[in-house]
Amino acid sequence: MSRRKKDYDNGFTEADFLVTTRAEMDRRGWDQLDVIIVSGDAYIDSPFIGVAMVGRILEKEGYRVGMIGQPDIKSDKDITRLGEPKLYWGVSGGSVDSMVSNYTATKKFRNSDDYTPGGVNDKRPDRASLVYCNLIRQYFKNTAPLVLGGIEASLRRITHYDYWSNKLRKPILFDAKADYMIYGMGEIALVDLTMAIKEGREPTDIRGVCYIAKEPKEEYIQLPSHADCLKDKEKYIDMFDAFYDNNDPISANGLCEPVDSRYLIQNPPCDYLDEDEMDALSALPFTRELHPYHQKEGKVKCLETIKFSIMTHQGCWGECNFCAIGVHQGRTIRTRSEKSIVQEAKDFTEYKDFKGYISDVGGPTANMYGYECGKKLKLGTCDYQRCVDSKHFCKTMHVDHSRNINLLKQVRAVPGIKKAFIASGIRYDLINEDKRDGYNYLKEIVKHHISGQLKVAPEHTQQHVLDLMGKPGKQTLVDFKKLYDKLNREEGKKQFLTYYLIAAHPGCEEKDMHELKRFTTDELQMNPEQAQVFTPTPSTYSAVMYYTEMDPVTRKKIFVEKDTKRKEKQKSIVVAKDSFCSGFAS
Repeated sequence: MSRRKKDYDNGFTEADFLVTTRAEMDRRGWDQLDVIIVSGDAYIDSPFIGVAMVGRILEKEGYRVGMIGQPDIKSDKDITRLGEPKLYWGVSGGSVDSMVSNYTATKKFRNSDDYTPGGVNDKRPDRASLVYCNLIRQYFKNTAPLVLGGIEASLRRITHYDYWSNKLRKPILFDAKADYMIYGMGEIALVDLTMAIKEGREPTDIRGVCYIAKEPKEEYIQLPSHADCLKDKEKYIDMFDAFYDNNDPISANGLCEPVDSRYLIQNPPCDYLDEDEMDALSALPFTRELHPYHQKEGKVKCLETIKFSIMTHQGCWGECNFCAIGVHQGRTIRTRSEKSIVQEAKDFTEYKDFKGYISDVGGPTANMYGYECGKKLKLGTCDYQRCVDSKHFCKTMHVDHSRNINLLKQVRAVPGIKKAFIASGIRYDLINEDKRDGYNYLKEIVKHHISGQLKVAPEHTQQHVLDLMGKPGKQTLVDFKKLYDKLNREEGKKQFLTYYLIAAHPGCEEKDMHELKRFTTDELQMNPEQAQVFTPTPSTYSAVMYYTEMDPVTRKKIFVEKDTKRKEKQKSIVVAKDSFCSGFAS
């Protein structure tokens, strides 16, 4: 906040946000906006909200930007309230894929929504990106281009398995009838595309952009067609392999997928941001509040956790097969400087409602901050080898927690900071792997940065299931728990480990859940409470396994539980209460 006003009492006015109404435009003397962004979330002006970041980037570049959060889809009252943009419409399903947001893994409707004021899930339509595009075209004929973005579009940019309809769907550009898509984080692509449209150029040569063409792009990798994928599940695996292996800005080729009589063209990814660029985006003037337009409808729950949280980096190279972070954010860590992060902590202290507690200092994986593989930074991600899988750690990935330790010391030394918690998950195998500073890092967070419990995600303990998940073996967890308990005893603390577990992942049978239950009872001395039924989200290898019922590496058949009641039974096995009640470090 020191970059804008000192001693702010959180009395933000609409002038501190991007515009949401015609009246706000009039007060700024604007007759037309350059870009209008439509989102499945209410307008929350936070660096953790993708559309807010997009809006602030464009604002910094000098464009007039408007936001329409969660428009009424049954009338024109919201979609027309800002008029028509001069350059383009930006369309996002929101911070979460709308189908994941609206339905549980067993396809039950979710009644609550953390990004909707008041918390009632009644504002986000299914397949929100498609619905909003249709809404725009219904009321604006021959309008400015429609540009898709956000995680819903990014993960559905090629032929993908859709769990909720139980079929392969076409790339989302074909269903949404949008003109272009920016995929991944896309910060550089966003600026380049906006400039191209402003100058009257087709943005089809911009990295990080997808579009539909009448002719194939011969110099790109030719993927199996959508029709071929429908006919042959192995062709679908072939397509996904090529897609997965071409997501790195350094090593990726462009992709071309035939869909009916046209072609989905995916240009290679845009470059990653460097440290200075990451710092600059973090310094944009976010209010970290819900826009006043929405406040009359109630609070948004997500602000409880993200308002006073700090994102230290982007990307994750853990490559869990059920997780889409690597495909959307990338498998290379991009890190903010310590100076930038500490400044953000200082800014928190100027908010009247800040009580001294930072909810999270982390990222997709909290302890990946501050180091990367030198070979990857030079040549891009490897096609033939993962940084880490269920059995091996790549020798060129030198895990180093020293910079993270130094960062945490600086953050908690900021006057006015009482506690800076790590709420993001950590990879305990990285702590075990770092022979020099892993112990020191864990000691640091046990002593200073845990709010009663530390999240870890073993997901399972049976090796054949872990292999399919891409998770480390159970002995790694046992070793970590011993060290965690030892450090808690030394500090005189009683702090939990919270274990996230998955039921009904491809390859998992009921007998495997019984063994998982035995392990948690006998080895971990606890009753799991955080088990969830596996959800096959788009653009993950686990979703490929679920649809094809094959191991994508060996192409051998695997067991996949598809019956909803039996999925729930798998979960019930592991969360059943035992006679003891434990979990404290002893």
